[in-house]
Amino acid sequence: MCGLVGFIGPGLTDPQGTLIEAALTLHHRGPDDGGYWSDPDAPVYLAFRRLAIQDLSQAGSQPMTGAGGALVVTFNGEIYNHLALRETLEREGQAPASWRGHSDTETLLACFRAWGVERTLKAAIGMFAIALWDRRRKRLTLARDRFGEKPLYYGLIGQGLGFASELKALRGLPGFDATIDRRALAGLVGAMATPHTTSIYQSQSKLAPGHWLEISLDDIAARRLPASRPYWRLADVARAGLAAPHAFASDDEATDGLESVLTEAVRSQMISDVPLGAFLSGGIDSSTIVALMQRISSRPVKTFSIGFHEEGYNEAEHAKAVASHLGTDHHELYVDDASARNVITDLPQMYCEPFADLSQIPTHLVSKMARQQVTVSLSGDAGDEMFGGYSRYFLAMQAWRTISRLPVGLRRGLARAIGLVPRAGWGLLIDGPRRMLPARVGSGLSSHRLVRGSTVAASASFDDFYQRGYVELWTPDLIEGLGADRAPRPEAGPEGLSQLGSMMFADSEAYLPDDILVKVDRAAMATSLETRVPLLDARVVDFAWRLGDHYRVRDGVSKWLLRQVLYRHVPRTLIDRPKMGFGVPLDNWLRGPLRPWAEELLATPRLRDSGVFRIAPIRRRWAEHLSGERDWQFHLWPILMYQAWLETQTR
Repeated sequence: MCGLVGFIGPGLTDPQGTLIEAALTLHHRGPDDGGYWSDPDAPVYLAFRRLAIQDLSQAGSQPMTGAGGALVVTFNGEIYNHLALRETLEREGQAPASWRGHSDTETLLACFRAWGVERTLKAAIGMFAIALWDRRRKRLTLARDRFGEKPLYYGLIGQGLGFASELKALRGLPGFDATIDRRALAGLVGAMATPHTTSIYQSQSKLAPGHWLEISLDDIAARRLPASRPYWRLADVARAGLAAPHAFASDDEATDGLESVLTEAVRSQMISDVPLGAFLSGGIDSSTIVALMQRISSRPVKTFSIGFHEEGYNEAEHAKAVASHLGTDHHELYVDDASARNVITDLPQMYCEPFADLSQIPTHLVSKMARQQVTVSLSGDAGDEMFGGYSRYFLAMQAWRTISRLPVGLRRGLARAIGLVPRAGWGLLIDGPRRMLPARVGSGLSSHRLVRGSTVAASASFDDFYQRGYVELWTPDLIEGLGADRAPRPEAGPEGLSQLGSMMFADSEAYLPDDILVKVDRAAMATSLETRVPLLDARVVDFAWRLGDHYRVRDGVSKWLLRQVLYRHVPRTLIDRPKMGFGVPLDNWLRGPLRPWAEELLATPRLRDSGVFRIAPIRRRWAEHLSGERDWQFHLWPILMYQAWLETQTR
């Protein structure tokens, strides 16, 4: 796990000093070492910060030049099958005459030289963000792993192109355009994160997961950026699963198959030259990963969980019970309100663009605790997306069954009629009178729910209904100058997916890379901790998307097949319980100890100075939240995170 930054093109008066300074903003991603390289024949500059995980010697340092000197790479991540790739190169007679060390970076360079970019990317199983400079062809290649576990931003800056692991490394480059992208801001306000390929800045993009981009010096001189192209698409995996689903002879055979592929993924991700452990919440996903780790390991696996004293937020007791049964070396930390709240002031610096998933707070706390003993931690993320675990899947299917009974024309007509009345008008008609009703009657009534609900109900298909209602939680009335613009939607799933499959696909294309993986990467890397996600191993993903729905959900039980694997290692009584989630009591904090902080950020002058928000509806929701009349925490938190982040950009 590391941090990279580079620039290609003219315009830097002191390239080495500028790039090294930019790389220092990524010191948390790579505290062990730093490196710099420039091409004597072209305006290409690469800088790097290293967190040494494999091959701790100087043979693993970057930027790294390949045999013959034609290829130079900076690489953030891990290639879990790199030893197998070396064996393939050896069999094909395309390996270097001798290897300098045993780093996966050197393996990548050898593969690029022998096979080219696309074949190498397709063969690599891992998480990565790669910048590869070809000195002979004078071309830069940027590439990102299949699901976007590792971040990679890029965009035109001044007279050249900048690229980096985090935006903070680019912002200081001369000519950086800091104009806010209001479509990305709308995604933040509605869905807690800047969506898809956008960033908070108009001038910068995220490279799409599973894509690579090749750029020449001529492209930069012409101020044009070629379109990225996919080397892997989840749609192709899902389509292959529909064409050739698993045909198991029995449930035991299905369980054996999943356990085998999961075990191989976990084993490959346990390769490390530094101490390694795992996050353990006591839920299905993390417990499965830890159980397989413990079976593979020759000694107790170090496991880490965070606890809260508030009932309803604490899973530490369940994690402890699972750890005790498995015999792990378990560590837990109970955090009080004050400790958790203290993290909030660090969030704007921790996340290089505003981010508002509340579980960022406990994720950072458990990462900080783990980093005291290990450098690498495996997690159970992605189990819901791969095996159908979110409770909203069941709610969405039930809601659509009810809504779709009405003809779409009638639903759209009602939505248009409701839209003819301004939101302020509905506020007078609904929000005022409902305050006079008993709380149990009036709590479900609001102008916001009426307008948004009518828009969602007008959906013509289930896919559109889920996208609008559960993925795109847009609140355009809070943003000035947005108009009808929205961030681009990710690719739609292939024809033939079930409703459950289409929701899993949508979340894998948007919620997973935009939110979950961003949250974990930034929260952990702020402490210089590498995190790995075995459930996103390409082999596990291929297996999961060949499962029928009866292996995902059976008799109302979600993640059915994954549970069967876990039940072989942990008693059902320790696992079968309602899911809690990984949150904090923000609604009460905003009315109590966080109120002064929030009031300052939401004050009318501060909102006016930001230049992007509509003040009246935000102030109204803040007042309603303080009074206890409504719980607006999920609407207010993204605005607070943006305001706090904006303050760090103007210092």
